[in-house]
Amino acid sequence: MNPGTTRGTTRRTVLAGAAALGAAAALPLTLTGGTAHAADPVDDAASLRTRWHTLLTGGPGLDLTDARIAAAVARIGKAATTSANGLDPSRTDGLFPDLTSTTLSNHVTTSFKRLATVATAWAVPGTVQYGDTALRDLLLAGIDWMLSNRYGPEHTRFDNDWDWEIGSALALNDAAVLLYDVLGTERLGRINAAVRSYTPDPNLWRADRQIATGANRVWISTVVAVNAVLRDSGDDLARVRDALSDVEGSGANSVLAFNDASEASEGTGEGFYSDGSFLQHYKHPYNGGYGKELLNNLSRLLNLLAGTSWTVTDPDLDNVRLWVDEGFDPLLARGDVMASVCGREIARPSKQGHVSAQTVIEAVVRLIPSFPGETADRFTSLVKQWIAEDTYRDFLAVTDLASLVAARNVIASPVPARGPLVAHKQHPRMDKAAHHRPSFALGISAYSSRIYNYESIQNENLHAWHLSDGMVLLYTDDLGHYSEDYWPTVDPARLPGTTVLAGRPADAAGQRTTSTADWAGGAALTGTTLGAYGMELRAFGSSLQGLKSWFCLDDVIACVGSGISADAGTAETIVENRKLRDPAAALLVNGQAAPAGTGWSAQLDRVRWAHVAGTGGYVFPEPVTLHGLREDRTATWREINLKYGTDTSVTRPYLTLWQDHGAAPEGAGYFWLQAPMASAERTKRWSSAPPVKLVARSTAVHAVRRCADGLLAANFWGAGTAQELTADGPASVLVRPEGKTVTVSMSDPTQLRSSVVLDLARRDLSVVSADAGITVAPTGTGIRITADTTGLHGATLDLTLKRS
Repeated sequence: MNPGTTRGTTRRTVLAGAAALGAAAALPLTLTGGTAHAADPVDDAASLRTRWHTLLTGGPGLDLTDARIAAAVARIGKAATTSANGLDPSRTDGLFPDLTSTTLSNHVTTSFKRLATVATAWAVPGTVQYGDTALRDLLLAGIDWMLSNRYGPEHTRFDNDWDWEIGSALALNDAAVLLYDVLGTERLGRINAAVRSYTPDPNLWRADRQIATGANRVWISTVVAVNAVLRDSGDDLARVRDALSDVEGSGANSVLAFNDASEASEGTGEGFYSDGSFLQHYKHPYNGGYGKELLNNLSRLLNLLAGTSWTVTDPDLDNVRLWVDEGFDPLLARGDVMASVCGREIARPSKQGHVSAQTVIEAVVRLIPSFPGETADRFTSLVKQWIAEDTYRDFLAVTDLASLVAARNVIASPVPARGPLVAHKQHPRMDKAAHHRPSFALGISAYSSRIYNYESIQNENLHAWHLSDGMVLLYTDDLGHYSEDYWPTVDPARLPGTTVLAGRPADAAGQRTTSTADWAGGAALTGTTLGAYGMELRAFGSSLQGLKSWFCLDDVIACVGSGISADAGTAETIVENRKLRDPAAALLVNGQAAPAGTGWSAQLDRVRWAHVAGTGGYVFPEPVTLHGLREDRTATWREINLKYGTDTSVTRPYLTLWQDHGAAPEGAGYFWLQAPMASAERTKRWSSAPPVKLVARSTAVHAVRRCADGLLAANFWGAGTAQELTADGPASVLVRPEGKTVTVSMSDPTQLRSSVVLDLARRDLSVVSADAGITVAPTGTGIRITADTTGLHGATLDLTLKRS
């Protein structure tokens, strides 16, 4: 079985370690003489406040002569200057002139965040604000204004619960820790009462007291934990520790346990799965959004509670190792987080991919002390690699002070960097795939009856209609490609890789929708960069349907489509839609240069190959008609995000290539080879001698064969045959001959079948090794392979055979 498919500890794990500490830890932080923990300085409130203060400021003893430290301190001061602009507690409509709404709750959170930003500068030596008494008084007056006019038990919440229970509470807690010594008893009491009026319980959230799950549970737990330190409440710290494991709910919504076990049906299914998938809001893939925030805040909590009576002892904490290896590492591409798992955040100008990756790196840096030995070394090697390979955004020049200090220690470690990731990784629990080669990475985004297509709530992510309709995102050495205004300016009706009906739906149309199709997923050959992936497309809001496959064979991706049909409308498959680093990047079509000027468009007939400079090549073994377009696209972030967008127009150059299937197509298809980062010379050569040949393209099966070694890759949509391979029903299969061995990798992408049966018409084969659940029997023409796929949720099974 492929890595990441083995189940971790289930949600029904007996939480003996956590529960056993519960009674002992339900004590005040400041203990009287003669009690068991009186001599333990880690258990007193002042020590824990110092820990949190250090996370916020970098701690005492910063070397201000160090250039990196000095630059970080200067950034803090500059941010505080910006945040303090307009701060006026004498106002009646709002603490800041641009944050006066009493219907938009993010105005409350943003006000508190600005106060916390200024308080950080006030607390960090070396800033111009450090220790300033006038600024201190202004901050205290600002907190008083918010407590009197916006936030507290006497104020009615409005708009988004997140702002009241999490966003505002986190920022107010931080400000209180930073200003603790000057708050005074009465003001501290008001702060604590305000936070507790919204967030009293780490297990529950929202005004109607729903069970908190996934990232929301960790956020809520962080609020309660820091406020518990401010209130000197060991009892609440015990509740926080237990909430991570959901002791009260017998583990049903533990954030540490994997969701794979059948017992997870008692919870919402939100959180991590052992294949690395992360779901939030029930069925949305969200590793790069809520998942990274869960990891980030959990790392902070572990730092706060380590070595105390409230240390997290749940054995499921070890699952974090797999979160990092399976759920984050494969989804990072040289400092960018693959957009297919970032949800609404792709539509936020402040949350683009490299910023999200920074959060992941900071979290893993904090996690290293919590995991001894081999895991610590593994995390160290990953952090060193991630920091080194992102030459677009210098991590050390943008991270916070505490992470800067810790990361530099990691970099100085003798543990070597991991090296560039070369792997093919599929996430069947969220219908996503990632393909990493030395010169590029590629992400494929699908959805099914199990997974939502995209999320657009709170007036965000309004044009992500086709994000999971087979979108293929290519990550090259143009590291800023998806971070420099891509999402507002790209044509959202023509995302690369998708098959769509021409035209633009209404804002947020079809969001939070599952497909009526079950087939989405694939098979991957363990330890290689070989994978078959596919989806049955049934478009929301129209009759468009089709079958789409991607056979990822090292440096070549064979793209196959069939059965593309619609009752009305013009169907298109988008070969490429690239934001150009160089607006005049050359496009070669059959060796001829297309015009490089903006505004060029053309129908391109009998195309055998095309090449885009800086991007790669496209080979069409069956000549096709393409349409090409160069354009400068102008938009604002507000067009895709009414809540966090800006009104400043941005313009970016694009080159789009697509295949037109015509009006009301019936049974249309496509086949091309994508060769990312290949030279024009190699692309031309492959057009004459394609390295991969089409074996089958029907509504029963897609299959290709690699010429160099005879590898056969097939996606069976139903019972069918592809040369020597026959399947009894839906399956994804790779058959790879290598020397005297033949490896067969197989899965059930519908995740509904109890078994997959394959007939392989090859004689004289004997079993070398087989994953559990695989049996092999001889037939008249070869062998019959039966794989028990019950409960595997689309995971790949491997069989190794030997030729006699």
